[in-house]
Amino acid sequence: MITTLVSIATDTIPLDGAWYEPDGARAAQAALLFHGNTMNFYTGAPRFLPPALVELGLACLAFNRRGHDILAIRDSRAAEGGAFQTYGEAIEDNRIAARWAVERGFPHPVIVGHSNGGMLAVRHVAEHPETPALVLLSAHCGGRNMLPLASKAGLLAKDRLDAITTQARALVEAGKGRELLLLPGWWYVASAESFLDLTDCPDILELAPRIGCPVLYLRGDKEPRDLYPAEEFKRRCAGECTVHIVPDCDHFYAGRHDAVIDIVSSFLRHLC
Repeated sequence: MITTLVSIATDTIPLDGAWYEPDGARAAQAALLFHGNTMNFYTGAPRFLPPALVELGLACLAFNRRGHDILAIRDSRAAEGGAFQTYGEAIEDNRIAARWAVERGFPHPVIVGHSNGGMLAVRHVAEHPETPALVLLSAHCGGRNMLPLASKAGLLAKDRLDAITTQARALVEAGKGRELLLLPGWWYVASAESFLDLTDCPDILELAPRIGCPVLYLRGDKEPRDLYPAEEFKRRCAGECTVHIVPDCDHFYAGRHDAVIDIVSSFLRHLC
């Protein structure tokens, strides 16, 4: 496997990532890997899946959206990262990464997304119906219910959703949308405008009827079904959707990487 660090230009912050290719042969197909919220291209599925996908003949682009990690800096003390992300920006980042793959001769890459990246993967594939396959790894439901469901599950605002929403609205109305708010649950900090943007999250169940390619939707058995609605997505999906519930498995697949690799590899082996 050949690994090359890449930097893909946007109109602001570049998308850093890794491009994985088979050693000694040109890949027949490519895959784009969309990371989860506050994660990046070198943690989680975008890190542990590429070696297995390259063995199948896929070149893989694992890349950071501009909303990567929680907070970061680059070549100055100006902050960037997931605390400032918006869905509009994230959707555009995925389009930019897809265009980068097209420029390298892969016009219709397989799409693989974990968590928030899975929700964004559904949005992306709805816009790109020629996508040959979609792999959803614990894709959250998205939509207007996502924020209250996640908070109820102990994430984001927890039991302070109304108070934090009021605080965020006041900051945005005062022209202080980039001011950071502390959140009692993961991911612990977000700008006021980014927090309010969570209510504009794409809804994967509404998008499901637009997904006609083969889909694998994987969820750990320790994850709440309403927040990661694999079965309902399958029911609404226009194309064939295979659901796998991985036993003894949390949202980050801790200790279960091999099981996830086997499931994903088996699914893609018959399609790529």
